[in-house]
Amino acid sequence: MTADDPPSAADGAISIIVIPCYNELATIGQLLRAVRTAPGGNKEVIVIDDGSTDGTREALKSALYPLVDNLILHEVNRGKSAALRPGFAAATGDIVIIQDADLEYEPNESAALVAPIPANRADVVFGSRFMGSKPHRSGMLSQSVPARDHPMRSVDGEFI
Repeated sequence: MTADDPPSAADGAISIIVIPCYNELATIGQLLRAVRTAPGGNKEVIVIDDGSTDGTREALKSALYPLVDNLILHEVNRGKSAALRPGFAAATGDIVIIQDADLEYEPNESAALVAPIPANRADVVFGSRFMGSKPHRSGMLSQSVPARDHPMRSVDGEFI
């Protein structure tokens, strides 16, 4: 799969990997290769460069471009939440995963993390480096969330 050949719904469930990055030249190539080779089937990789000035943007536009399905470029740094919003808007798949570009989280663990969703055992899952690597249910988040027919509105009033 290349940037010219993104996955489609006909191929089965698609995981969208949204990667916000800012000045991550030292890790972005390793991360993208790890995401592409991680288990989990069909993936669409969306990278949002949030105004990098260290060469990250240039690497994404050239050598790393074949590893990215959708590259979104911000001219100035606006912060992580501003980087995530257009990534969410561009997502076309079934499951959205946020993967930080600094390798804080291991891409190989994403498939296990989201496994309860396609198995209809969860509507949403959250990863935590503090809670261990095995799935567990939180009493605080045990209620299903109804599907929405309209976009979500963020605190600042923008649609996401």
